[in-house]
Amino acid sequence: MKIAYYIFISFLFILLLFATTTFINFRLSGTINSNTEYLSTSTEIIRNSGRFQRNILNMISGLRGYLLTGERSFIDSYDASQAENDTILTDLSSLITDTNQIQLLKEIKALNDKWMDEYTEPLRKAKMLVGVSDSNLQVFNKFYKDKFLTGDEQAIQADLKQKFKQFSSLEYRIREERKAVLNKTVNDTRELSFGLTMVSLVIALVVVSFLVRKISRRIAAMTQMANAIAAGNYNANIRDTGNDELSSLGYSLNHMADELSKNISLLKRSNEELDQFAHIVSHDMKSPLRGISNVVTWIEEDHKQELSPKVDQYLHIIRERIVRGENLIEGILSYARVGKEELERETLDLNLLVSEIVENLPMDRHIQVEVAPLPVVYSEKFLLFQVFSNLIGNAIKYNDKEVGLVKVYCEEHLTEYEFFVEDNGIGIAAPYHKKIFTIFQTLSDKDASASTGVGLAIVKKILDGKKKAILLRSEPGKGSVFSFTWPKY
Repeated sequence: MKIAYYIFISFLFILLLFATTTFINFRLSGTINSNTEYLSTSTEIIRNSGRFQRNILNMISGLRGYLLTGERSFIDSYDASQAENDTILTDLSSLITDTNQIQLLKEIKALNDKWMDEYTEPLRKAKMLVGVSDSNLQVFNKFYKDKFLTGDEQAIQADLKQKFKQFSSLEYRIREERKAVLNKTVNDTRELSFGLTMVSLVIALVVVSFLVRKISRRIAAMTQMANAIAAGNYNANIRDTGNDELSSLGYSLNHMADELSKNISLLKRSNEELDQFAHIVSHDMKSPLRGISNVVTWIEEDHKQELSPKVDQYLHIIRERIVRGENLIEGILSYARVGKEELERETLDLNLLVSEIVENLPMDRHIQVEVAPLPVVYSEKFLLFQVFSNLIGNAIKYNDKEVGLVKVYCEEHLTEYEFFVEDNGIGIAAPYHKKIFTIFQTLSDKDASASTGVGLAIVKKILDGKKKAILLRSEPGKGSVFSFTWPKY
């Protein structure tokens, strides 16, 4: 199965677990809101229950005060408490849902109605008629004695008080049960959420570990293979039995390695054939040139007196062409050898190296070479000899000033040296600053023997092999400054 599928399925499963956790928490929030609403309702029920009992006491006090004094203010308090109790009973009927509480509320209402119908209202009416006649006073006294002094009214009050006590106790018990259920729900939800979260984390860690082990090991093998190829081992390959994206990449790397191995083998064979061809061709080309040179020498020796000045000039041109041809052949061989041989490094005093080069170059008297102190490096002598000899040789060769000057100096940087070869010669126009580093490109007449167009191409090839740069600053008639960098170590 592809790695993308592993990641997708794992991510989907973890999302499902988190969605389940979120849903459970959402349900819990609904339960908590429900219990919060119930708590508010329960508080309202308890408060109304207390108010009802207080109103009963107020009604008793107001009625007794009215019976004793006949003051209207007492009966007004009685009426207000009665009206409020009617409202409280209606509110309680709409708030409670428990069947036991509903039954108790019905019994409370019945007792309240009985107390009012049989005791308080008849006694109140009898008291209102006392002032009309003495017989009414006798009726009131008898009624008061029959209803209140017998203890029946106190029994109803005690029964009402007991019913309300049961009603409140039942409400508190229901509240505690709801609270216990809520606490259990919260704890269960917390444990379930924690469990699901931990399971999600464990699954995520397992999936990540699996993918890391599955991917990193194979990527490490591919990296090792790529490093082996970079080091020149083109027969390196990897074994991957999977069927995913990395398997396709491994197959592509193996195919690339096979193709590189074939192409490198072909390239090596072609280079070997080219080297052999270059040596054979150079040998075969030098032979006829030497033959022509010998013939010209024989003509000059045997027919010196018979040659006209014009013929003598032609023979001189032939010699120049022979020298140019030999220089071209040597230049081609030098260019072909650059980078083909493994050269040994050694400690080089560049002051001695440049002095040796200057001493072996053809030098006109009007040319002066100034060499500033140069460093000691650990590098290939042949390569630096080629670079300095070609640059200094060109600076001398193309100097047209009456007093020619060539300067060789150096600047030190952090990890490399920058060398400069400066002259006050003919200079080079900007359009040719890049062309002169191409093989066989020269600014002088190609028929002249002085230039082959190979020297700067060799310099460029050497520096390219070292991954270093060569720069040119020059204007016609103002000389040139060639600069190149070379590693310190």
